[in-house]
Formats: sequence, C-alpha cells, structure tokens
Amino acid sequence: MKYLLSLFAFVVLMSCQTQKSTSNYSKIEYETTPCFGFCSVFKMTINPDRTAVFEAERFNFGEGHSKDDFSKPREGTFKTTIKAEDYVKLVIMLDNLNAKSLNDKYGNHNISDLPTSFLRLNYKDGSSKNIEDYGKNGTKELAEVYKFIADLRKNQDWKKVE
Repeated sequence: MKYLLSLFAFVVLMSCQTQKSTSNYSKIEYETTPCFGFCSVFKMTINPDRTAVFEAERFNFGEGHSKDDFSKPREGTFKTTIKAEDYVKLVIMLDNLNAKSLNDKYGNHNISDLPTSFLRLNYKDGSSKNIEDYGKNGTKELAEVYKFIADLRKNQDWKKVE
C-alpha cells in the first residue's frame, strides 16, 4: 500500500510538471489608447518570470465616469507577480494565436472615435511581433487575448509604486 501511494504521488507530481507551459516570450506588452469617450487607457508589461508592470493612465478603476475625470491625474504605476495559472493560460492563448502569422495592422481608420490596441510580443529567439488593432476587431482570438489581459488589471494583487 505504501508503494502504491508513493507511485500515485509520483505520477501526480509528474503530471503537474508536464502541464506547466514554458514561455517562448521574453516580454509581453499590451497597450490601449484613448477614444472619444471613457475607454480604459493603460499599458501592461509581463515578463517570463511573471513579474508585471501596469501603467494606468485613465478609466481603469470604477464605473460611471464623467467629463470631470479627464482632468484627474494619471492613475499610477502598479507592480505584481501574475498568478501562475493566469500566466500559463495567457501563454497558451498567445501560442494558439500563432501571432507571427497575423497581420501587423487591423482596423478601419475612417472611423475616428475608437481606441487602438497594441500587442507587442518579444520572443526568446530575439524575434518580435507587433500588432496594431484600431477598434480591437482584428480577429476573435485577438479580442479574447485583449480581454484576458485587460481582466488582469482587476484579478491580480497590484501594488502601487508611483
């Protein structure tokens, strides 16, 4: 029985190790720009050790914004270590995106009030991929990545550093 439990523990530990995703990314950056409304404006940089910086400009916190909010100061810079399960999920989403095969630019610039998203991926092999997406309508998978990263602003333990 003791050997059976040891074997079971070994199998469980090995399966956990094989599920861990090793990141091909040396840096993941996501940035959003303003619109003619109350769009969140921020930049997030995530490193392979899961440390992250969130530079919050406007409309990242709370609901029901008003015109007075435009005169408020920048919201601040925050740091955290992204939860392991969230980082693994992000890496899997990015791998499935096959970003290098995507267009460098998406969107119709004839519409003048939409925000732009920038997804910048730096790979460990020294290559990079930059995607500019005006209106956040590039692909369904890109939109899911944007939402996932934007949600990290609210589901991680951010500490204000400035």
